[in-house]
Amino acid sequence: MRIANIDLGERPVMLAPMEDVTDLSFRMICREMGAAMVYTEFVSAEALVRDISSTVRKLTIDDRERPVAIQIYGREPEAMVEAAKIVERAQPDLIDLNFGCPVKKVASKGAGAGMLRDIPKLLSITRAVADAVSLPVTVKTRLGWDCENKIITDLGPRLQDCGIKALTVHGRTRSQMYTGSADWSLIKALKDDPRMEIPVIGNGDITTPEQARDAFDNFGVDGVMMGRASFGAPWIFHEVRQMLDTGSYIPLGIDEKFAILHRQIRESVERIDEYRGILHIRRHLASSPLFKGIPDFRSTRIRMLRAETVEELRSILDEARVRVKENSAVESP
Repeated sequence: MRIANIDLGERPVMLAPMEDVTDLSFRMICREMGAAMVYTEFVSAEALVRDISSTVRKLTIDDRERPVAIQIYGREPEAMVEAAKIVERAQPDLIDLNFGCPVKKVASKGAGAGMLRDIPKLLSITRAVADAVSLPVTVKTRLGWDCENKIITDLGPRLQDCGIKALTVHGRTRSQMYTGSADWSLIKALKDDPRMEIPVIGNGDITTPEQARDAFDNFGVDGVMMGRASFGAPWIFHEVRQMLDTGSYIPLGIDEKFAILHRQIRESVERIDEYRGILHIRRHLASSPLFKGIPDFRSTRIRMLRAETVEELRSILDEARVRVKENSAVESP
C-alpha cells in the first residue's frame, strides 16, 4: 500500500492517534514492534497557531519512527491551514485531518467528529489544507454523526476529490462513541466503490491478530489501524505482523513484555520528569491486558495508579510480573 510516495508494504497495520497515549516513546516502541506507520497525539490547530508550548511539543518527531503522521483538528479553515503550514515545518511524512474524535469537548465545538454535522465546511477545510501544503494530506473520520446519518459512502469520494491521499474510517458513528460494535460493512462498501482510487484504511474493534487478518480478508481494506488494543500492549503489532506474514504468531514472553513496560516508565520519566512522567505512564501500565484475569488484582492495580515514584512503580510492576507468571502456570495444560 502506498500513500502518495510513502510505501507501507503489503497489508500494513498502523498505530492510531490517541491523546495522552501516542507520545514519541510509545510511537518508537510500536514501530519497533511492527507498526507500519505511527500517528502523533492529535494537535489542536487553534492552540498551535497561538503557539501554546504544550501543543508545540507534540510536533517533536524522530527520524527513527518514520513514517510518522501528525494529526491536527479544528473547526475554522484559516486556523487549520495555518496549523498545517506549521506542521509542515516539523517535517512529518504526512498530515492527517481529524474529523472523527467523538469526545464532547471536541465534537460539541464543531471540531473532530463535530465536522460531520457540517459537510460543506468539512470539505472546504480539507480542500484548503490539501492546497496549502506540499506534504500528503489524509483524513480520519467516522461513518457519520449518528445512525440516521451514516454518510461515509457518499463522503469518501468527495473527500478524495478535495485532494487527500488516503482515508481512514472508524466503523462507528459519533453518537456511538466507543460503544457497540464497529460496522465494517460500510467500510467495505466504500472500498468497493469504483470511484475510490486512494487507499481506504479500516479502524475499529481490531484487538487480536486474527481480527486484523480477517479485516483484510473479509473487507478488502488497504490497511488496518489499531488504537485501544495497543494501550499497555505495544507488542500487539509484533503479533499481528507475524499473523499477516506467516499465518500464525508466537506471543512475546512474559519477561519480554514486562521489559517493554519498564522501558515505557524509563522513557516517560526521561522525556518529562519523574513526577509528571509517572502520572503519564501509570495509567497505561494499569490498563495492560497482561493483568486481565489475574485473581484479586484490583488492589495491585490501585497501587499502580497511585504510585508517585519510579522505584515504587517498578516494585509494583515486578510484583505484578510474578503474579502473571503464576497465573500463566496455573492456566497452562
